[in-house]
Amino acid sequence: MSDLEQLENKLKIHFTNKLLLEQAFVHRSYLNENEFSPGHNERLEFLGDAVLEMIVTKYLYQKLPDKSEGELTALRSALVRRETLAEIASELDFHNYLKLSRGEAKTAANQPAILANTVEAFIGALFLDAGITAARKFLSKHLLPKLDAIIAAHRHIDAKSHFQELVQEREGLTPTYQVAKESGPDHDKTFEVIVLIGGKEVARGTGNSKQAAEMDAATTALAEYPH
Repeated sequence: MSDLEQLENKLKIHFTNKLLLEQAFVHRSYLNENEFSPGHNERLEFLGDAVLEMIVTKYLYQKLPDKSEGELTALRSALVRRETLAEIASELDFHNYLKLSRGEAKTAANQPAILANTVEAFIGALFLDAGITAARKFLSKHLLPKLDAIIAAHRHIDAKSHFQELVQEREGLTPTYQVAKESGPDHDKTFEVIVLIGGKEVARGTGNSKQAAEMDAATTALAEYPH
């Protein structure tokens, strides 16, 4: 029994077109060292992203009739974001089935972008092979149940907004951000940002833009701030 057959048995999903399933797990880097005629999984990823968004959008619209458009958009973003999809990939051990270059393979399990993209490619392949109902069934089992935890943990609110709300509620203050350091050439800068409460540093973050570094700092601060 092949590895992918084991995955099919594990998921209780059996593809008619096995090449589609195989292609869903072929990363672009694999083709630098190997041949695979259907190609890498990026087109399937493109399709899966659209299928994913459609299914999640309809689910949220029907499940949460009292939520505004803005709230629904934030919840959808939290459900389909890279971290959530990578979490699913890890739960299903998708990294064990990926075909990558030897260099990428060493760290695949720790690369959220690769894992999330593979989930999208799998959804695209499943949609092509068995239709929207099969894709919805997969997401209903592995993604949509995460909604309650996302709402409870405020993961649909971006880290800066969530941290600001907590600090204002607890201390009556608004966090501020300062750039501590910039490094690298203009086209590839890295920023280090400090987040402060009442002038006191509480966390630092880095990113390839000031906004990304601020978000990273807020995420770190949230993890350390008493809830």
